[in-house]
Amino acid sequence: MSNDTWQGDAVGLVEAFRAGERNPTEELDAVYAAIDASDLNAVCFTDRDAAHDAAAGADVRKPFGGVPIGVKSLTQVEGWPDDDASVPLKDQIAPDTATMVQRVRDVGGAVLAAQMTSSEFGGVNITRTVLHGTTHNPWQHGRTPGGSSGGSAAAVAGGIVPIATGGDGGGSIRIPAGFTGLVGLKGTFGRIPLGPNARYGNLTVSTGCMARSVRDTARWFDVSSGHDANDPLSLPKTDPWEPALGTHLDELRGARVAVAPDWGGATVSPVMWELLEERAIGLIDELGWQRIDGLDLGLPRMGAAWSISGMLEIAEALKDHWPECADDLTWEMRNGLRAVEGRYGPEERAKIERRRMEVNQAMARIFDPSDGVDFVITASNPDVAFDADGPLPKVFGGVEAPSGRGNNGLLTFPANLHGNPAISVPAGFVDDGSSRLPIGLQIIGRHFSEPLLLDAALTMERTHPWPLTAPN
Repeated sequence: MSNDTWQGDAVGLVEAFRAGERNPTEELDAVYAAIDASDLNAVCFTDRDAAHDAAAGADVRKPFGGVPIGVKSLTQVEGWPDDDASVPLKDQIAPDTATMVQRVRDVGGAVLAAQMTSSEFGGVNITRTVLHGTTHNPWQHGRTPGGSSGGSAAAVAGGIVPIATGGDGGGSIRIPAGFTGLVGLKGTFGRIPLGPNARYGNLTVSTGCMARSVRDTARWFDVSSGHDANDPLSLPKTDPWEPALGTHLDELRGARVAVAPDWGGATVSPVMWELLEERAIGLIDELGWQRIDGLDLGLPRMGAAWSISGMLEIAEALKDHWPECADDLTWEMRNGLRAVEGRYGPEERAKIERRRMEVNQAMARIFDPSDGVDFVITASNPDVAFDADGPLPKVFGGVEAPSGRGNNGLLTFPANLHGNPAISVPAGFVDDGSSRLPIGLQIIGRHFSEPLLLDAALTMERTHPWPLTAPN
């Protein structure tokens, strides 16, 4: 962490560039000095000559003109490593640049400063791999920033870069946002194109950013969203969200909302939930929402089906290396690949599709415009950030999950499976005596309701401002 880098949000940095108060080249130099001095292990690759050329020619009139950004290692940049954070693929180089990154760079004017660490194949909510080692949470070294966008979250919350890319296939934007005190929006499925090499897999992945503020998040989506023919499932461009921030309060007033501590069947720390519920009640009062109790919020469990279908993609990526590469993988990937061997056939495929249909029906019932709710409020994570090296915990605030099950993604899966937008908003801290760690409140809305989610988050930002970076 460094006080020499910009400690405000990305929009503020652009304004400082335009006012002549900061300089893109000097800012990039400060970023690289911070990377070299950092013990977070959030960065796994830099292309400094190309970045310096981009900074020297930056057009600060653009939305992110001159802003140095981090790119998650699972997101392609032509000529950069394309290893999926996995040792067997360490020599692969990306042939293309992801549409989102291309738009933020070319349309937005951002400078691609560094590649950020992630969990192996994005498979778990911890950023610790054989290839890149362990990434730490800037709020407390030794705790995880989450995953899979852990390096992006650590670098943004740690004051290294003001904004970075993220991806969310099961919570991988919202989980690290909650653990590190950032804003993390998972858009409606298809909001940002997955091209130019779109692979749909189990149809859960959305891309976005790890941001310090609501306005940064809105601007990111304004620049990077919109249909692209390489991804035929991507959504059309909408009216810009950033200029409309704060204009939806009348539309929000009277909305029906459910507060769900056990969303998705998760077990949540009682100590953390007490604080989150207080913040949720405050938001409900501030916005004039109607709290609806007694609604059936039950959801089918689809974690196993999601895992099996995801592991099939990983097995394909490693087909020329498996099983010889087993010892080079994290134990989660190794065990996952072994668990799915021989398990996928017509019956399993039918089971996955049937379970997805059941999830869709349950979510449609919960968000039914006639007798459902407009929003569900829950936690972003079941507890504060756990040990950086793992394992994934099974006890949360002193309460063990049923049958010793963990909570890896249970709070975030539903929005991925149904394609809903959902946002994690900083909601305070839990002090356990040895550390003060951020917690996040998650708000889930109907499809295409991102502007409303952003205004709800903006209300929280204005009534309960959060620190934009962890203390040095």
